[in-house]
Amino acid sequence: MRNILGFYAGNIALYKLAFRHSSAAQMIKKGVKDSNERLEFLGDSIIGTVVADYLFKKFPFKDEGFLTKMRSKMVSRAKHNQVAKNLGLNKFIEVNNDRFKTAQPSSISGDAYEALIGAIYLDKGYNAAQTFILTRIINVHIDMDEVETKEIDFKSKFIEWVQKEKKEFRFEVVNDAGTAADKQFIIQLIVENETVGTAQHFSKKRAEQMVSEQACIVLDI
Repeated sequence: MRNILGFYAGNIALYKLAFRHSSAAQMIKKGVKDSNERLEFLGDSIIGTVVADYLFKKFPFKDEGFLTKMRSKMVSRAKHNQVAKNLGLNKFIEVNNDRFKTAQPSSISGDAYEALIGAIYLDKGYNAAQTFILTRIINVHIDMDEVETKEIDFKSKFIEWVQKEKKEFRFEVVNDAGTAADKQFIIQLIVENETVGTAQHFSKKRAEQMVSEQACIVLDI
């Protein structure tokens, strides 16, 4: 573990907890398990803060929209899963093998990465967590040029979220604007009967991506 962290852990119990999936956890209080979910919540917030600060300083002349898109790419579920894989965190994760007989979902590793950051914060403080993210994650495992040029599949990201949250949604074509030659699709995205975004484009698929991106920002996904 020291090879991954770059320092000696103080509170070992925190790091063990960071790698304990809910499937292997015990109930310690009604509705509360000794799993990594609380650390995951904490770590996710810390990663978002560190990345926002990093981007703010790295791109002093970029607007809010650019910074928001870059942060979304850097803290996406897919990126966290990839970072966890690169770090080899899957070797430490404690799960119920009877529940995952074939293969573990990649999201389990990504969740453990977030929980690990939460553990570092509680064990060593914010500065240590920030240093770990900057020096051992961003500088080593994230290609900023690729992040800047790569597009996110916001529609898939949005759908993954609504399914997880068990919310009803629909993409609604409001109007096929224009003539046959220059027709544009105006699409609204409705979640739980509330419109969270509207987008217009010549391509219906592109319009759905655009409105999904709006939804991800509005809903803080």
